[in-house]
Amino acid sequence: MTTALLPIYERDLTLVKGKGSRLWDKDGREWLDFAAGIAVNGFGYGDRQIVKAIKKQVDTLMHTSNLFHTEPASALAERLVKLAFPSKVFFTNSGTEAFEGAMKFARRIGKEQGRTEYVAFENSFHGRTMGALSLTWTAKYREPFEPLIPGVRFVPRGDLAAVAAAVSEKTAAVMLEPVQGEGGIRPAAPEFLKGLEAICREKGALLVFDEIQCGLGRTGKMFAYQHSGVVPDMLTLAKPLGGGLPMGALLLKDSLAPALKVGDHGTTFGGNPVCAAAALAVLDHLEAPGFVDDIAARGLYLVRGLKKLARVHKDKIADVRGLGLMVGVEFRGEAASVLKGLRAKGILATKAGDKVLRLLPPLVVKRGDIRTLLAALDEVLKQGAGAESQP
Repeated sequence: MTTALLPIYERDLTLVKGKGSRLWDKDGREWLDFAAGIAVNGFGYGDRQIVKAIKKQVDTLMHTSNLFHTEPASALAERLVKLAFPSKVFFTNSGTEAFEGAMKFARRIGKEQGRTEYVAFENSFHGRTMGALSLTWTAKYREPFEPLIPGVRFVPRGDLAAVAAAVSEKTAAVMLEPVQGEGGIRPAAPEFLKGLEAICREKGALLVFDEIQCGLGRTGKMFAYQHSGVVPDMLTLAKPLGGGLPMGALLLKDSLAPALKVGDHGTTFGGNPVCAAAALAVLDHLEAPGFVDDIAARGLYLVRGLKKLARVHKDKIADVRGLGLMVGVEFRGEAASVLKGLRAKGILATKAGDKVLRLLPPLVVKRGDIRTLLAALDEVLKQGAGAESQP
């Protein structure tokens, strides 16, 4: 559309409006959205309650800086704490910034004991800034920007012996996604998370959960950690929180908060009152009776349909996995051909690695839309997409 933008994205579609789970491009073509802005547009497009909250706040107060309190940010912090665990909240503009904050706070808390290192996991993704990138596994993201932050150890997910060996008296925090997103839609087993908690408690390291993509209803629970019952020391949130506006949050257990002093961290725009007002409307939706349970039910409906396709197309589909409406389909061949086929049928989705189709529809997606996706995917696979390439 323009040559003025830095060409670091492959973009060939200009979107101009959206409603519910559908988008329209500049040529008027309608698209069914199974990407949701990479899990940001949890309530689709044009949600009346969210739009109303944004407009009302814009007319009242747009920005003050964090030198002052605002009513929307204060109310939002109280709501998040009640939904999660006794904690203090730090607001950011994005998930990456929330994760960076968690890295800084973990070092600040453990500094006097010499705890400055981190343990992360294979296939992890935490963001593109230099700190978050240091704990991101994929080499193609990290290597062009090395040297990065030292003192990071990567271990295999599910291997508690490897975690126990990696965590030392120098470890500030063990940091992971309860459900990996970019790394291939990989839920961590509850038993693994419980074992991880035990290791951290024994060795004095903090446990940090990155729920930027998997939190706030996406997995069929308000927070993904609730599937295991393991409560982290810190929790990072973002993506759907602002209802489409840039908003992130870091929750830090009350018992750890005294270690942070005035001036230890800061942000100009974090907790912006307009974004906070939108987030309050998002929480109103999520807390509506039965809403999150219905996400779990529709997610199960999607997974069952995909597993049925996997039995029919077992030569192409290697695995179906996920929780709630965060689902990955791993193919024996490249996922790019599947995405191309779905695009031809008016359906937008994303990849999670080279072989995984990542399905992150709006949390309000209808079962009829799920059936449309399943039928289209069936046809695309019949046409040969997703097959393992021959040598």
